[in-house]
Amino acid sequence: MAGRAPRPEPVGQDDEVPPTPPTSRNLSRRALLAGTAGAVAVTLTEPLVQGAFGGPAQAATTAALRTPGSLPFPSLPAGTDTMAGVEQIVILMMENHSYDNFFGMLGRGSGEKPRGDGFTIGTDGLPTATNPYPDGRIQKAFRMPTTCQLPGRPSQEWSASHHAYNGGRNDGFVSTPISPATTEIVGGVAMGYWTGEDLPFTYGLAKTFPIGDRWFCSVLGQTDPNRRYLIAATSAGMVDDIGTSPGNAEQDSLLTTPAPAGTIFNQLDRHGISWTDYVYSYPTGATPELFVTNDAATEANNHKPFSQFFTDAAAGRLPSVALLDENFSTQSQENPQNIVEGEAMMAQVVRAIGASPQWSTTLLVIVWDEHGGYYDHVPPPAAVAPDDIPPVVEPTESLYEGFARYGFRVPSVVVSAYAKPNYVSHSIYDHTSILAMIERKWNLPALTYRDANANDLTDFLDLSALAGHRPTFPTLPDLPAAGDTPAALLCSKEGPGVIPPADSVLAAPGGAAPTAGSAPTGQPGSPPGSSRPASLPRTGGTSATDETLGAGAVVSGAAVRWWSRFRRAGQGPRPEVAPTPRATR
Repeated sequence: MAGRAPRPEPVGQDDEVPPTPPTSRNLSRRALLAGTAGAVAVTLTEPLVQGAFGGPAQAATTAALRTPGSLPFPSLPAGTDTMAGVEQIVILMMENHSYDNFFGMLGRGSGEKPRGDGFTIGTDGLPTATNPYPDGRIQKAFRMPTTCQLPGRPSQEWSASHHAYNGGRNDGFVSTPISPATTEIVGGVAMGYWTGEDLPFTYGLAKTFPIGDRWFCSVLGQTDPNRRYLIAATSAGMVDDIGTSPGNAEQDSLLTTPAPAGTIFNQLDRHGISWTDYVYSYPTGATPELFVTNDAATEANNHKPFSQFFTDAAAGRLPSVALLDENFSTQSQENPQNIVEGEAMMAQVVRAIGASPQWSTTLLVIVWDEHGGYYDHVPPPAAVAPDDIPPVVEPTESLYEGFARYGFRVPSVVVSAYAKPNYVSHSIYDHTSILAMIERKWNLPALTYRDANANDLTDFLDLSALAGHRPTFPTLPDLPAAGDTPAALLCSKEGPGVIPPADSVLAAPGGAAPTAGSAPTGQPGSPPGSSRPASLPRTGGTSATDETLGAGAVVSGAAVRWWSRFRRAGQGPRPEVAPTPRATR
């Protein structure tokens, strides 16, 4: 991998491209594709997957690696601003959708030019992607019948994600059990996807501003560990969400485990860089509270209501770093939510920045925390293990490769007055790339091996335009309206429809074709935000794809995860919800 030589003047000047850190590298799609599935030929990361967990001892065998605590620009003091023109970095992290699930059809409509590495389209105009059932039947990718989702399905739990990955074959999404506690499989819903007709604003944004088609979530696991990587470049052993059921005990035990080197918020505080968490539900919905030992005190002083973001943007008072923690019951797009409600919130955020006096100096990163159990066709490559902390798993679960592999791809969009128009970045990113960007901007020390060696986000920007004060987007372009129409919102009351459609299930090779109606009918989910979905009784026998659930087996993910997350004194009682299998949160 060819690094880029440092510029002689590391602080950006009016007529110069902003500097590149001496150890910067551009791990690209080409490097990824140089290897076979599941055995990626990337010299940077290969040595890090030879042991059980990775970490400093292994990292030391690769001289090219930057180390924790090192600076992007070693010759400059920590806290030095190295990128004039980008003054605010805003982070909006949505939830639980893979790249193919949301962007697989981007540029793949009739007469369109494919954009990004999404679905391969057959002669019938539909994706060719499939996944098998345990009995040999084949589930084709299908467009979801509505913008609503099933409750508790699919599953992105640690074991389920590794079963879906299946050594790089990516053929276990349908057949994986939803958690170690059951043999019940995820089923056909994992192969569902949405299009620009369902998500018009999201697609309009992704056709205008740069996207990344190699942005992987940081862990083959659920929301909580991935959000820990966003703020600390490590999960400190966490692999799944916390919660109230016995299956969550191992993860709950990590709640007070601190990030070894602290979080990005500790670094911002230390160097006098302003930040705010605009949070809908404090403290239970505040991402910094995932490392409560590190961040509880500073979060208390640096949070504002989510609605205040719009006021601050309009007044030109956004801080240097802003994290948006939306309403995780209705707006994050996690199942069983109606995804158009989250899209509407996203559109409000983008338009607020576009109308702000700070438009020309703001960089907005929109990314999803993990794949949610939905199919993606690109195997996650090997990754730099952040430290020597092993995964904390249930007694029946495997450690797999520890934290030396990324999770599945997720959608990502970067919005900026200096963004590259209509661009697709093929460099490899994960959530620590956001940390790498913040660290590069203010020359802050790396927290772990992962962020120290992550690609930052400069490939999304036209650096020559930035240096010359020539915005590629002087104003926010016209974008489509969000998809939260009365018709799209109807499924929030009537249910998500038939999932999967009967005609999307093929017979096993040499077997009889499925008969009409053999695929299960879709089940009406609860209106998003309710603490308990509608009861989903199992009818006699097992359906063709085993999609129906036992009565009372599933509880709204948002209700359990966010209310059970931080049980510190004085935070109020949790709502009364029934225990739930871990993977259904």
